[in-house]
Amino acid sequence: MELRPYQWEVIMPALEGRNIIVWLPTGAGKTRAAAYVAKRHLETVDGAKVVVLVNRVHLVTQHCEEFRRMLGGRWAIATLSGDMGPRAGFGHVAQKNDLLICTAELLQLALTSPEEEEHVELTAFSLLVVDECHHTHKDTVYNIILNRYLEHKFQRRQPLPQVLGLTASPGTGRATKLDGAIDHILQLCANLDTWRIMSPQTYLPQLQEHTRQPCKQYDLCHRRSQDPFGDMLKELMEQIHDHLEMPELSQDFGTQMYEQQVVELSLAAAEAGLKERRVYALHLRRYNDALLIHDTVRAVDAMAALRDFYDRERATKTQFLLAERWLLTLFDDHKNKLALLATHGPENPKLEMLEQILREQFRNPSGHRGIIFTCTRQSAHALLLWLQQQPGLQTVDIRAKMLIGAGHSTQSIHMTQREQQEVICKFRDGTLNLLVATSVAEEGLDIPQCNVIVRYGLLTNEISMVQARGRARADKSVYSFVATQGSRELRREQTNEALEALMERAVAAVQKMDPAEYEAKIRDLQRAALVKRAAQAAQQDSRRRQFLAEHIKILCINCTVAVGYGSDLRKVEGAHHVNVNPNFSIYYNVSNKPVAIDRVFRDWVPGGAISCRNCGEPWGLQMIYKSVTLPVLKVCSMLLDTPRGRVQVKKWSRVPFPVPDFDLVEHLSDLSLN
Repeated sequence: MELRPYQWEVIMPALEGRNIIVWLPTGAGKTRAAAYVAKRHLETVDGAKVVVLVNRVHLVTQHCEEFRRMLGGRWAIATLSGDMGPRAGFGHVAQKNDLLICTAELLQLALTSPEEEEHVELTAFSLLVVDECHHTHKDTVYNIILNRYLEHKFQRRQPLPQVLGLTASPGTGRATKLDGAIDHILQLCANLDTWRIMSPQTYLPQLQEHTRQPCKQYDLCHRRSQDPFGDMLKELMEQIHDHLEMPELSQDFGTQMYEQQVVELSLAAAEAGLKERRVYALHLRRYNDALLIHDTVRAVDAMAALRDFYDRERATKTQFLLAERWLLTLFDDHKNKLALLATHGPENPKLEMLEQILREQFRNPSGHRGIIFTCTRQSAHALLLWLQQQPGLQTVDIRAKMLIGAGHSTQSIHMTQREQQEVICKFRDGTLNLLVATSVAEEGLDIPQCNVIVRYGLLTNEISMVQARGRARADKSVYSFVATQGSRELRREQTNEALEALMERAVAAVQKMDPAEYEAKIRDLQRAALVKRAAQAAQQDSRRRQFLAEHIKILCINCTVAVGYGSDLRKVEGAHHVNVNPNFSIYYNVSNKPVAIDRVFRDWVPGGAISCRNCGEPWGLQMIYKSVTLPVLKVCSMLLDTPRGRVQVKKWSRVPFPVPDFDLVEHLSDLSLN
């Protein structure tokens, strides 16, 4: 567990108790360096207590292994993540252990929890390690925690924990010029209260020798010369446009820009009570999704997604608007021809290119291990099916699985956190040699044998590029970027290369700043951030008190039937919005099968899915909280009828009326009175 000279160089200020950001490339041993800082801290600081924050659940286990190797058995180490099941409260676990590794969300919940066993103060820790600290910006959970740190600092509340940030990619914050990139780096340093951002200077040559970059290749293909399936989807979308009678709506079909337009159209239509227009917008989005899938993978995958959508519409809706009937008929009239075109149409040139790369890299049983990065869970699922079904790959030694996010959505597949961990373990031990992954695998995944990275038609920023490239840890690794010639994805990847160079120049400029000038700048940025957050909090509080809760009607987003009032709502654990009116049950149906959620919660378990009894719109689920059953509502399924008109909010935290916390004793008392 000896450190290399460049690791010693970057952690020296931290060993002296200073707040720093360690900036090292992926694979250079940031976690090991942080583990050594934690070890020295525990050895030398009276009453030391360390917390290590991560932003991905699978990193909790991975980091625990690294810290245990460094610390040995002398100190008590505990891990906490959302899938651990019943456990003692966060505060209790923190009190009983010397070092805690956890997801940032759990620490944030503990900082605000009123329960004694769960609650913890930030000042209870003497060292705060922030992994992938480039996420400490805007309203991320990292920045919310560090903003609390800054409040303590300016209120002179002592003692404050030492802060150690770790990153391979500070980023440029969307800046394209050096001054803007420098401002971004300074803001990151201010958010983490950083004395200095550290990277090797004296031992830079040794670092470069140790962390060789993979060989990058641009694997470009032509567009389809003919696309009868895609053309037919666009023709159907044009017919829907004719019914919509909105000439201002663009026909840039199959793009993210068009998707944004129809999402905004759906929102505006819901607020204006234009049910038919909202339905047209929802269906146009599904056709646009199909075009995006068609561009990424196969026409049969796009067709399957459309079929699933229309099958769900028929299965869940109990009544149909005229627009819905027309749209269902439109699809029914063309689905057989679409299916025929999907089956017999030309191959996607990007898939042909991907097959060529995989055959080249995996043709010899030489221990190759790779990751294909793609944009969405749906495309990851479709790519895995293609891998399993493609005849040209059946003779190649490919053992593949998906690695996608754990968050649950009714319109996309997901993995449980346990399933994620199982896939990573099998990839690490060689049982699997290829992952088809979304961004969940970009950061922190440490597989020394990984030597093939394919970024498949991605439109992302320079941080994602650096992080994905860094998953290739083995010697003579290959990093392939697959895209269509002249595409936005290709232009973005080329821009990312320039932004990476700009990031390096910006960090160097910050490192060379006069210490007094740097310190003054950091202090000014911190004060400005606190003032801004206080103003935002006041604005949010004012918005919450805009109306009395009893003056707000709650409507079903689909059929606009009134189903309750704002005064019926309560918050469970500060996050789940439930309707406590016992009469609310007449408005919804409940499925027999409990909703599958991979997390295990301390005080509740999921019940069945709930949907509007009038129209079948999915509303959320039941939760069995301690001794009572409560309906939990999704904000996207509800429309609010306020004294100033109808609004749809994106988050429950943005409703224009106060929602009190759920009180179990009060609720049981009310039920007994009724």
